[in-house]
Amino acid sequence: MFKITANAAKQVLLSIEQSNIEADWALRLAVNERQDGSFEYQMGFDQKKTEDVFISSEGIDIVFESKYKELLQGAVLDYADIEQGQMHFIFLNPNDPHYTAPKEQS
Repeated sequence: MFKITANAAKQVLLSIEQSNIEADWALRLAVNERQDGSFEYQMGFDQKKTEDVFISSEGIDIVFESKYKELLQGAVLDYADIEQGQMHFIFLNPNDPHYTAPKEQS
């Protein structure tokens, strides 16, 4: 199932704290397939709905519509240094045909 890294969880918790998000809200994810087959992600905070898929990872409540379940299966949300000194949320998703696994750093 979908997971979130410890680095990403820290940033999500910081966003919750800074934005005064309601305690019963969760991180909502959405993913759409572009014409070229790649994936476009959206995330924000929202109320949990009974029909949502609900998971908890690294202490973060995460929800998404069931139609995204297959697209998010095995994906990971990370917060990483993409360009020197610029941290970003990134989705590592083996279901995305344009996904390339990160190289191990030695």
